[in-house]
Amino acid sequence: MISRRELLQRCTTGFGAAAFAHLMGEAGLLRADDAIAHPLAPRRPHFAARAKRVIHLFMNGGPSQVDTFDPKPLLAKHAGQLLPKESHLKTENPTGKALPSPFKFSKRGKSGIEVSEIYPRLGDCVDEMCVIRSMQTNSPNHALGLMMMNTGEPRQVRPAVGAWVTYGLGSENQNLPGFIALCPGGLPYHDSQNWQSAFLPGVFQGTHIDTKHTEVDKLVENVRNAHLPPKAQRRQLDLLREVNRLHRDDRPADDQLDARLQSFEMAFRMQLDAVDAFDLAREPKHVLDLYGPGAQGRQMLIARRLLEKGVRFVQVWHGNGLPWDCHEENESVHRKLAGESDRAIAGLLRDLKQRGMLEDTLVVWGGEFGRTPTIDLIDPANPGKLNGRDHDHHGFTYWLAGGGVKGGHIHGRTDDFGFGAVEGKVHVHDLHATILHLLGFDHERFTYRYAGRDFRLTDVHGEVVREILA
Repeated sequence: MISRRELLQRCTTGFGAAAFAHLMGEAGLLRADDAIAHPLAPRRPHFAARAKRVIHLFMNGGPSQVDTFDPKPLLAKHAGQLLPKESHLKTENPTGKALPSPFKFSKRGKSGIEVSEIYPRLGDCVDEMCVIRSMQTNSPNHALGLMMMNTGEPRQVRPAVGAWVTYGLGSENQNLPGFIALCPGGLPYHDSQNWQSAFLPGVFQGTHIDTKHTEVDKLVENVRNAHLPPKAQRRQLDLLREVNRLHRDDRPADDQLDARLQSFEMAFRMQLDAVDAFDLAREPKHVLDLYGPGAQGRQMLIARRLLEKGVRFVQVWHGNGLPWDCHEENESVHRKLAGESDRAIAGLLRDLKQRGMLEDTLVVWGGEFGRTPTIDLIDPANPGKLNGRDHDHHGFTYWLAGGGVKGGHIHGRTDDFGFGAVEGKVHVHDLHATILHLLGFDHERFTYRYAGRDFRLTDVHGEVVREILA
């Protein structure tokens, strides 16, 4: 038996130790063995970071650079003509004559960056954006392009960017996943491979949320337990955890088992924060109006709420399938999809800035590649369908905002027709190296040991694009 005084001393010391451990986690000072017990605890990067979190706006299918952020007036002069041979690069499908953009471009903001008319609201935010007009990737194929952009490797199974970021930084909220993918209507092309953890521990894999739903119970299945109160659930989970611990003791260093056990705890804790994060009814009307109606406005607002709650990496997809894949009807596809997202993306940038979050949140926009400035000859026998563009991986546009990049800045240039990058070329590996740099990581030292070798997001490539850093 112990005295009351000794009992109080031990209890109060324990409270202090628990509080100290929490503060150590928030400061990123946990030791390696602590990190195993708390894999999503915040951790420090290699050096001082400009960004704390990332939101990747993925335009699934590949938007056209010459119809959005890279105007090419020479295309109009060559409309209906074959481009010079030196400008006509290899494409996935045969392509034909020049197809000028049907949209007008105008200079916007103080920087005077030209933006297509299909983005009237987003054009007002151009002074926050760093437009990279010289992106390049390895392949014009969707399957390879998606894997390259999302994992840095087109063919072999590799962790997604969000998994790498969460592995390196942990999360600032232990009640939600550190990496969340929002995609309305189901899964995108290539399904969950776009946010896989691969050989990284499974706890770093992205969690998919179908944002076509508006009710919290449908967004996150079983987020509420209608049968048991939290205390009863906690007792059940404690028993399950003890049984699992005994099971794990006989199977050390099993990452998949560890991830499965951690998922039970995460599912229980999500009941505390998930309802709040996904319940947009708690937002005032003027904020809802800022983002606008529809799936894009809803998921952009959810993304901001998740970032506020400490989620480290949020990927926001524009629809499932390949909505931007405009082999036909280029004009109507771009007008429709830009119309669905223009207000929502502009609202996100404005909202982040108003809340003081844009300076340490990196916003990334783009698809797996761009589109050709020439007609896609997908069906030469049907001239009525010759109004689309093929895939173009030689030179396309991405833009970044916040998180330590130059606002109101253009980097790189494509040729006079917008077919291929000719100045300031930025490969996908360079983009990934730059994202990691802004988050405080040296991409060459940021590795994970697997199968006898050290792997990294950028493989053996990549250079930080220092010209775009603020």
